[in-house]
This record gives sequence, structure tokens and C-alpha cells, in this order.
Amino acid sequence: MGATLSANAARIPPWGLPPWTIGFHSEPLTVPEEVDFAVVGGGFTGLAATAWLRHLEPNKRVALFEASRIGAGSSGHTGGMTLSGTAGGELPGLGDVLGGLSNILRELEVRCDLTLPGAFEIGRQGVMPNSPIMWNDSGTLGVTREVPGGTIDPGKMLSGLAQAASKRGALIFENAPVESLSIEESPVLNVQGNPVRAGCVLLATNAESLELSGLAGQAQPKFTLAVATEPLSAEQISSLGLAPVKPFYTVDLPYLWGRVFDRNRVIFGSGLVHLEDWRELLTLNVAEGQPAELLADLERRVRDLHPVLRNVRLNHRWGGPILIADKWEPVFRRHAHHRDVVVLGAYSGHGVALSVYLGAWAAEAMLGKKDLPQWEVNANTPD
Repeated sequence: MGATLSANAARIPPWGLPPWTIGFHSEPLTVPEEVDFAVVGGGFTGLAATAWLRHLEPNKRVALFEASRIGAGSSGHTGGMTLSGTAGGELPGLGDVLGGLSNILRELEVRCDLTLPGAFEIGRQGVMPNSPIMWNDSGTLGVTREVPGGTIDPGKMLSGLAQAASKRGALIFENAPVESLSIEESPVLNVQGNPVRAGCVLLATNAESLELSGLAGQAQPKFTLAVATEPLSAEQISSLGLAPVKPFYTVDLPYLWGRVFDRNRVIFGSGLVHLEDWRELLTLNVAEGQPAELLADLERRVRDLHPVLRNVRLNHRWGGPILIADKWEPVFRRHAHHRDVVVLGAYSGHGVALSVYLGAWAAEAMLGKKDLPQWEVNANTPD
């Protein structure tokens, strides 16, 4: 979630309407002058880190600052697919992402309809015999293999993580943009004119506020799109090859991903809007320009996939930001100008499970209980 996202993004129309709701709203609080840990960004990463910090150290003062509303950015507009690794492939020491996600949600008592039946990789070559999926999309599209994976309800996971953090005594501030970060003996956040000194800071703003996180020019913000059908019958779901209720994504181009959601609605996603600057997200509207064209293309593709989808009503059209860094690998490192500031994000569209898993890892690193990963060599990172 972006640290300087305007209230513009909290309204439904610009980015469209995902098929879930977020049921958490913070209570009015006075911004503290000092905290042990400050988290910037109220998406999956920031909420998981905040809840996990208080879960492990209930006596530490933890505050989360969200510029708009909880889940107003990437996390609230994702498709809810939980995948086992990163978009860049295997990383040394990453560990069991799906197992870690399950454990974190269980420990925090977050109920978000997590299921892990596996996922379908689909493609136009090397289709498995007896593939349950046989669609028409630039050739015959079918299952090439099955991999670990599953799904969650994004609205329930955001609400559950926020409630877990709040229940454990974390301070959650919505509509509280962090306007700047001063590097003194300890980091100082400027929150709407209020200085907040923190022992350690996590910047979990993903595709937004790239100057704050130090990722401007180092990672590329994009905007991706999705649609969701009306509820389908069990027979229609079976005809589509989706009775196993496994999410799917293509391993070749043109890209397509999707999943079955509550009441047999099917989500399909594809397309990237390329941005020159992350601030374009503040005025981007899915009903206009390139986003509207890409949504129209996606709708045509969906209707041509299978006869079942020819006349199905699409009840939801929306989009959300992602951030792509070098080699499609997530950024998880100390800030270039202060070792007590950690930057985490750039999941390249694979962030649902990874963000929670790495958010908890970040909490443990901030507490000195775990080292940060050595995925990249950053010459500007302080010793």
C-alpha cells in the first residue's frame, strides 16, 4: 500500500470494484511522538509485520501508518492467488512460503478462506493428456503441470491481519500519509506534520512512494487488470475444467491467470499498463484510456475461451498496482541511508502469500531474531 496514496484511491470508481470487501476501520488515535517500531503501508506486508511484531514482543510499541484506507492499494486489488515462490524463481534460503503463510495465519487467528489444493500451470504446448482445461486462446490452452498453490479471500485476509494487529495492541492509523523520512540518529517519520521517532522502520509501500522507499529508478510500477463473472453453476464450472478449484496461470504468452471465487464466480486477469511514474496511479481510471482498452480485450478473450463463457455476465472489472524489480525478484533489504530502515516489496504479481510470509520475516529481523536474506548485493546499503 502506498505511503502517499491520496484519498482518490479509496473511492471505488478509479480502480474498479473487486468482488470482496474489507471490514476493518481503525479507531481515531493520537499520533505518538515515539514508537519502538513504525510500519509504513497498510497492505498484506505491513499488516503482517505489525501483527507479528506485537505477537512476538507484546511490550513493544508498534504503529502502522496508512495513507488512505487499509487495503486501498495492491493488496485490496489482488486476485487472491497464493503461490509457493517468487516470480523470479527459487531464491536461496526462502523456505516454505505456503507452510509459513499457513502457520502465520493460524498463530494470528486470521480466517480468510485459505485453501491449498495446488495450482494449474497452463500453456499452449506440452499440454498434459486428459487436461481438465481445454480453452481457445491463441491456440488450445491446457494444463501443462500442477504446482503448489491455492487461494485466499483478500478482503478477509486484510481485515483479519488488521484485527490481529489491533487486538494485540498495535496502533493503526488510516488516512495518515508519511510525508518524509528523516535520517538522524534514529529514523524520524513526518506524519502529516507530526514527527514520529522510531527505533526501527519498515517501508512496505510496494509500487507507490518509491522516493520514500528508495526504489525510484530501481523498480518499475505497473497496473494489472482483472474481471469476475457472475456465479456459475456446478455444471458450468465442471465444463470449464475448474471443478478441482485450483487457480491457474499461463507459462507462455499471452498471459492469463485466474481462479474460482466465492459462489462459483471465476476471476480472470491479464494485461499491464506501463507507467512512467508511480504517481500516475493517483489519477488512473479503469474506465478510461489504456486500462479500459485492456479490460475490453480481456473481456473478449474470456468470452472466446469456452462456449460456457460466451454470454456470462461480468459483474466486476478492476485493476491494481504491482512493482517489478531486477530479475523479478522481491526487494528485501535495509534502506540505502539507514540500517534501521527496512524496505520490502516488488513481488511482481506473486505477493499474496509472499507478502505475509516476508512481512513476518521482516518483523523478526527488526527484532534481531532473524537475518535479512542475501538475495542481492547492494553496494549502497550501510554496514
